[in-house]
Amino acid sequence: SEASTAREQIKNESGEIPQNLATKFCSRTGCFEYDKVITRPEFPEPFQPAKPQIMLSVIIPTDGIERTAVATLAALVPGAAAGVIREVLLVDRTNTDIMERVADVAGCRFLRFEGTRAAALAAGARQARSPWLMFLHPGAVLDAGWIEETTQFIQMVAASGKDRAGIFRYARAPYSDPGLRDGLKFVARMITGPSAEQGLLIAREHYERIGGYRPDARRSEARLLRRLGRSSRT
Repeated sequence: SEASTAREQIKNESGEIPQNLATKFCSRTGCFEYDKVITRPEFPEPFQPAKPQIMLSVIIPTDGIERTAVATLAALVPGAAAGVIREVLLVDRTNTDIMERVADVAGCRFLRFEGTRAAALAAGARQARSPWLMFLHPGAVLDAGWIEETTQFIQMVAASGKDRAGIFRYARAPYSDPGLRDGLKFVARMITGPSAEQGLLIAREHYERIGGYRPDARRSEARLLRRLGRSSRT
């Protein structure tokens, strides 16, 4: 019969009719029809909030020297791969096309600028699109653990609700022997405080609140570090 034929067509691999199908006789067609019966409630998976991503804009003022800029960019590649870095801006103060080609190959944003280094940093900050800013001089190479340390620092600042900025420490090469000169440099840094060459990590709102880099101010980078003060930097 047609009913038997229909039942044979829906048998599973074990030769049995699935239990979640119900049959009903259709007088119009003269055979059985099969409807799926939901035997248990089906709910979507529990909502899992996405982990917040740390988005950085890295600003590097360049002077047309490829070697130092490439060294700095190479250390940033893992951060871009991890989704920590949103963009890198190369702000070049020369009239050559060297850094523009570097930016094109490395996937960076390029900005040509005429003025002081502090003015270039300020211009890069205005163009940046992320809530956190990282300022690095060309030639500065971040250590391998910078991603985890940076992420932890930003999360700590967000949890505390207090304005703090991060300054990177100098690292000694593992194959060099510490000498008198290294000791004197360390003492000098303890007395004078951090240098702009060490880089700066700061929230955009914090940066703007303290005035940022003043293009027209003398020693603007040192001025910004003084405004941060020892209590608001790490």
